[in-house]
Amino acid sequence: MPEHYDISYDVLVTLRRIIRAIDMHSKRLGKEYGLTGPQLMILKEIRSGTDITIGHVAKKVSLSQATVTNIIDRLEKRGMVTRERSTLDKRRVIVRTTDKAEEILKTNPSVLQADFINSFQTLETWEQNLILSSLQRIATMMGAEHISFPEEEVGQFI
Repeated sequence: MPEHYDISYDVLVTLRRIIRAIDMHSKRLGKEYGLTGPQLMILKEIRSGTDITIGHVAKKVSLSQATVTNIIDRLEKRGMVTRERSTLDKRRVIVRTTDKAEEILKTNPSVLQADFINSFQTLETWEQNLILSSLQRIATMMGAEHISFPEEEVGQFI
């Protein structure tokens, strides 16, 4: 290798290619289902249980409660979710998917590209953990481990 070769350049190029692939998938998700990646993640999380609160969703999808509230506001305006006060604790607001959201979720749209998911799942557990660990380390090195994005920005990456 040349003396001036800098592997960090290859790392950055690879990160940009990953971001581009995620962005392209996000655009396909928008065209096919009218949803952003974060909206889909939130709908799937709401659907995953009963008596789901916004705080619970925020923790599960690693977004701030304010961001999740804004996304749920948009989903509610589109008739995809409803909010109800808990009968046991009036301070709790329960979020539920509507029939409209369920119709979309029945088709099982993927937040990540299906090819990636299939390939990743075929890896040995240690390989999956190595990839996750490396990505977490990169996020830390970039000072990004605690960043929570507004919906518009997250939609570009998920």
